[in-house]
Amino acid sequence: MEPPHIVIIGAGFGGLACAKAFGRSSCRVTIVDRCNHHLFQPLLYQVATAGLAAPAIAAPTRFLLRTYRNIRTLLADVQAIEPAGRKVVLDDGSTLEYDFLVVASGATHSYFGRDEWAAHAPALKTLADAQHIRRRILQAFEFAERAATAEETRSWLRFIVIGGGPTGVELAGTLAEIARHTLPQEFRRIDSRSAEVHLIELSDRVLSAFPAALSDKARQQLQRLGVTVNTGARVTGIDADGVSLQDGSRLPSHTVIWAAGVQGSPLGRFLDAPVDRAGRVSVLPDLSLAAHPEIFVVGDLANTTSRGKPVPGVGAAAKQMGHRAACNILARMANTKAESFAYRDYGMLATIGRNAAVGTVGGLQMSGRLAWLFWLCVHLFYLIGFRNRLVVLLDWAWSYVTFERAARIFTTPDKRE
Repeated sequence: MEPPHIVIIGAGFGGLACAKAFGRSSCRVTIVDRCNHHLFQPLLYQVATAGLAAPAIAAPTRFLLRTYRNIRTLLADVQAIEPAGRKVVLDDGSTLEYDFLVVASGATHSYFGRDEWAAHAPALKTLADAQHIRRRILQAFEFAERAATAEETRSWLRFIVIGGGPTGVELAGTLAEIARHTLPQEFRRIDSRSAEVHLIELSDRVLSAFPAALSDKARQQLQRLGVTVNTGARVTGIDADGVSLQDGSRLPSHTVIWAAGVQGSPLGRFLDAPVDRAGRVSVLPDLSLAAHPEIFVVGDLANTTSRGKPVPGVGAAAKQMGHRAACNILARMANTKAESFAYRDYGMLATIGRNAAVGTVGGLQMSGRLAWLFWLCVHLFYLIGFRNRLVVLLDWAWSYVTFERAARIFTTPDKRE
């Protein structure tokens, strides 16, 4: 009799942790992803802001799973899932039959019904997104240098980040540092230090998932860097020339970055299960589906609670969920009881800039240099691969000493794309 076949969709934190948990089992495992690499998303904003090169925060999925002989890796885009027939449909029309399915396809951007904004305010989820945003940021300074009027110069030197969560805060703080510390003296007609960075957030404070005291400290640190923080501000329009707000004000800008919302992967709609407003799939405590106990959903796509609290959409939660799903599948195969998922919360961290960060760890609240150093250590520890850790550490050290950014090369888009 052939061993059970487990199909895992997605090679992010959840999918990779799940696959590795099966690595020493007798199961046949197939992991499918549209990209050939695993991405360390918490540092993606540093690729977007020219602090790190793409290979420093990514590694080929095949390389990471090379020692597990029972795991097959496929580069493919999943088009549909057929729970009734236990099949996954791939982009070439072929299908994968499964005994158990783990859906770890994550989340994508959400523009809250205004998808036309995407053309003018790119979001940050993939390496391609990061490279696109990096090009737009660096080109803005180049276009400002050759602008014909003072008004046009100001428009190119005004950067707007929409969304005051960790990604938005990190982007805004880094943009301010680039303008004030990295680029001065490199241009002849403009002073990069005159650039404006605006952070727009709908709620009444940035980093709303953090305690109020840390949100206030984050705002103060952003303002010290020169970021204009606009809270309680609703965006009503985005076009090629700027952003319109509900109060009637207008911010002319050619560089707008979206960090305001995410929604579950579109694959969730194929799973014959309830989804919430953000497209996340409701799962049982053991991470399986009520109507299809052979299907498990983990990571950002899963809508679940632990100890009565919603599980946050962070990498640590996805890894824990991926491992728990694998253990529960193995338990099912052994005819033993599956366990409910229990999230171990190690805290939250958000960096703002040099020597500026906020965080909560084990009930302890920290900010400033201590939180920043802790953030550095945690992200180095969780990076995959010794080479990546070494490269990132050296780049960070060089940047700290010189204020230079290691990845400021960009290319123009291929007209054939």
